[in-house]
Formats: sequence, structure tokens, C-alpha cells
Amino acid sequence: MTFCTNKDTKRRTAPDDARGASGADNLPEWDLSDLYAGIDDATIDRDLEEAEARAAAFAAKFQGTLAALDGAALGAAVAALEDIDELLNRTRCYGQLLFAANTQDADIAAFYQNLNERTTDIASKLLFFTLEINRIDDDSLTEKLRAPELARYKPWIDANRALKPYQLGDDLEKILMDKRVTGRDAWNRLFDETMNGLTFDVDGRALSSSEVLNMMMDDKGGVRRKAAKAFGAGLGDNIRLFSLITNNLAKDKEIEDRWRGHAAPISRRNLANQVEDEVVDALITSVKGAYPAISQRYYALKARWLELDVMDYWDRNAPLPDADQDRVSWDDARATVLDAYEGFAPAMRDIAERFFGSDWIDASPRPGKDSGAFSHSTVPSVHPYILMNYHGKARDVMTLAHELGHGVHQVLAAPQGHFLSDTPLTLAETASVFGEMLTFRSMLDAAPDGRARRALLARKVEDMLNTVVRQVAFCDFEVRVHDARRSGEVSAERLGEIWMDVQRESLGPIFRFDEEYKNYWAYIPHFIHAPFYVYAYAFGDCLVNSLYDVFQGGFDDFRGKYLEMLKAGGTLRHTELLAPFGLNAGDPQFWDRGLGVIAGFVDELEAGETDG
Repeated sequence: MTFCTNKDTKRRTAPDDARGASGADNLPEWDLSDLYAGIDDATIDRDLEEAEARAAAFAAKFQGTLAALDGAALGAAVAALEDIDELLNRTRCYGQLLFAANTQDADIAAFYQNLNERTTDIASKLLFFTLEINRIDDDSLTEKLRAPELARYKPWIDANRALKPYQLGDDLEKILMDKRVTGRDAWNRLFDETMNGLTFDVDGRALSSSEVLNMMMDDKGGVRRKAAKAFGAGLGDNIRLFSLITNNLAKDKEIEDRWRGHAAPISRRNLANQVEDEVVDALITSVKGAYPAISQRYYALKARWLELDVMDYWDRNAPLPDADQDRVSWDDARATVLDAYEGFAPAMRDIAERFFGSDWIDASPRPGKDSGAFSHSTVPSVHPYILMNYHGKARDVMTLAHELGHGVHQVLAAPQGHFLSDTPLTLAETASVFGEMLTFRSMLDAAPDGRARRALLARKVEDMLNTVVRQVAFCDFEVRVHDARRSGEVSAERLGEIWMDVQRESLGPIFRFDEEYKNYWAYIPHFIHAPFYVYAYAFGDCLVNSLYDVFQGGFDDFRGKYLEMLKAGGTLRHTELLAPFGLNAGDPQFWDRGLGVIAGFVDELEAGETDG
């Protein structure tokens, strides 16, 4: 089954993506009427009633019969299941988007919770299907898959059967599904409402997290310091609640992992991502081994530019002394990204332009709005929606490029259908990071002088470090926290110590971390919503670096092969998708190649410093 929990692909949320005042732009807000007209739309109840009736009829017809069906009949059953599941997802995704746009509206929150409960109840009637498919004998299933009606769904079946060794009894699986709405999902909602409702006191002003994080990118060190201190203090005032949420979710995961027999807390995520444990281990080992050569070397270089012997943590995203601080208008950001996409493939621009012309983007910052950014695929019969908070920073342009990359990918993959259009998280980040790279290269080529080029290159290195080094450090934090939770509740103090340890290891001795920084782990939403999601960013960035290296080398028909890769959606694994480009993520040198691109940029920056 494919529920809407992770069908939105979230941009990393950290000071990396800080946002602030929106300025004078007339920023777009999305129109969700392609899903439903509003929370009172009678179509929602009609769709839920139809889904419930069809689910009951489906269960009555097929439960206990799958092993006896021939391939054609089983294929028809999967297609019928797909239709019901898409109808359910349409309603739940609508609630999810409404809630993300305003987490503080009590009516929307109640509507979303009620949708979750009702759709979960309906979906539980269909749970038997994948459980029964996984009990079909391998030889029998192979024979059934000869029928084209079922063969079409082989990638979906394979992904489900990868979970077969960890499958519990039918009643236990149903209980786990039913209790999510008052368990894991409820803790997620508590985190969202709490985090998005916080304000932080800066000089007597109550600012949102979005506003405070934006101040941490100010060109004045004193402003950055005030914002950082206020943010850490505000998180500290709520640290017991955030610690309780984290501990309960980690324990919930540990219980389920233990019952299922997973070897490690990260194992379930690797299975969902359709990537082998050894590939993920090679990625993480390569990135951690590269800390001195990329992140620590770059930040030592930045400290010299800022004329600092030691950098405080709020200086990490400080603009360079000679960087252009002019605000980028929304129209200019739109043109920059679309032109970069068109330079690679006009078809990509055509798709991306639809997001602007059809009100598929919500870019206006508002109190209570999700402070992150994502592109939500919703369902193939509709289209994706993008949420972000645009405030005219150069990084906001890159966020727009990132989310439009997701959106283009989701549109191209939609013809694969509801069960086959979604990609694993590791591959979902490929198109988004590639979109960023296209935009960066376009801006770099247009740089008017060496100073502008250095500023662009340094900003790109920082974005890559935030995507690769910072996210692997986040993953390291999660590994240590989940391991510690197995021995008992982890105190807020210990959580802060683990956070400080991984930050020091990844960023190096050039940084000074004040006491309040130990609370910063508490606002990273991925730890709550999708444990171990974060390494997918590093996977995608290194993969794109290798892909772009192939592209620059003049690889034959790269553009055509790249678009075909996006169109494949979830029908191919990473080994099959990368094979046409001569790449193999199972080769440790693959990751070194991607990391070498970052190191090469740092080399160029160091050489420029020497030349200067």
C-alpha cells in the first residue's frame, strides 16, 4: 500500500534553508481545487464512501484467494487495488497539504486528523492483499508473472516482497496500521503544531522560526548572534517536550523493528529505499572519511575570508564579505530557474512553467505555515504541488530549482501509475539536486567577474556541504540516538551531547559551539517524520555529481537518457537506472567520484585565494 506519509519530498530543513521577510513580491499561493474545493466539499465524503464500499467489496472477493488466481486475474486485482488506493490518497493528500499550509488552524488540524483516521480504517480492509502476495510461493509467482497484466506490476511486487522476511501475522499488521493514528502519527502532529507555533524573542520581538533562521544569514555578526542565541533558548524552553517526542518515536520504532527482526534501526529505511545496506554503508563511510578534505578545509578557508581565528556556529552560513546581498525578486528567480532548465532540455522548462501558470506553488511565508519546503506528488491523476517560503535570498532560488526538479520528475513519472510512479527517496533526490546543479552552472557561466564567480562557487560549496556532510552527520546522530534508546530513555542532556559530538566531528575545530547549540537537534523534522531519511540527500548529491561529471564529459545522448530515467519512476532500481551512464553505486569509487567534485570546487576556491 502507498500512503501519503512520505509522498512529499522534503527539502532539508536547517539553518541551511533559513528564510525571512518576504519583501514586496506578489508571491503565489497554491490553488488546491484540482483536488477538492475545500474542507466542506461534499465530494470528499462521497469519495471516502466510494472507497469504503469498493474496499469492502474487494476484500470480500479476493481475501484468501490470491494464491489460486492465475496471472491475468491477479494482475486485474492489483489494478483494482491501485484504483482504490489512489482514491484514498487523493483525500488524505489534500488534508496533508492544507495542514502544511496552516498548522495552527484548529479546524484544518481536526479535518486532517479525521481524514487520517477514516482513510486508515478503510486501508486496513485492504492490508490482506500485500500480505497474501508475500505468502505466494516463489515458483508459483514466477509463473503468474508471465501474464502481462501482472508483469507490469513486478517492480511494485518486488518492493513488497523485499519486506517478506520481516512480515508479521495478519492481525498484528492490522493492529500496527490501526494504531498509527493515535501513536506515531499523533506524535508527528504534536511536533508539527508545537514547532510551527513557537516564537523566539529577539530584542523584544516575537519572531517565527522562519524569521529567526533568516537572521542567522545576515551580513552582520551581531544580528546572527542574537538570532542564534534566541533560537537555541527557545528550543531549550521546550526541550523536554521535544525529547519526549523523540524518545517515544524511537522506542516505538525499536519495538516494531524487534518484532520484525530488523538488524539495525536504519535497515527498514534501506529496504524502503530499495538500496543495499552495503551501498549505504559505503556512502556514509566515504562521506565521513572526506570530512577533513571538504567541510573542514572549506570552513577553515571561510574563516580566513571572514578574518576570524575561530568561527562561532552562527557564522557557518554567514555571507562572504564581497557577496552580492541584493534581494532576488520572485520574477527573477523564476526566470533564472526556467532558463537553466531550458538550456538543458526545453521539455523540462515546459513542465516547470506549468507550476507557475497553474497555481501549483505556495511560496508566500505565513504564520503557522510549514517552515520547510517540499514537492508533493499527490496522485498521478492530478499533479504535484510545491510548498516553500520565498524571501529573496540566493539560496531561495536554489530551493525553487530543487523543488521544481522534484516536480518535473513527478510529472514525467506520473504515467507509470499510482503504484509505479513513486521513486525511493534516494533516487527522488536525483532530479531535485540535478535541477540545482543546472541552475548553479547557468548562474556561474553568467557571473560578470571573478568576485561574483567566487561568491557563487562558495555558496554552491556550502549548499553541497549542507546536503552531503550535514545530512550524513544528521544520520550519524540518528544512529547514535536510536542505539542509545535501546538501553533506556535518552535524556535531553544526552541528546544534546550526541548532537554536539557529531557537529564537531563533521565541521572541525574551526568552530566554537556555545551551550544553547546543544538544543538545535530538536527542530529537524526528518528525525520525527521519516527516520534515516536524511542520508538520501547525500546519496542524491553524490549521484548527481557523478552524473554531471558524465554529462560534462560529452556522454552520448545524455539528455535523452536522463529524461528516460526520470520517466521510469519506480519501475527500476538504482543499478538499472545508472547502468546506461556507465555508473554503479555499489562501487566505493562511485562515491569518491561525487565527493571529488566538491573537493575540486574547494581546490578552485583555495587557488583563487592564492592568486588573489
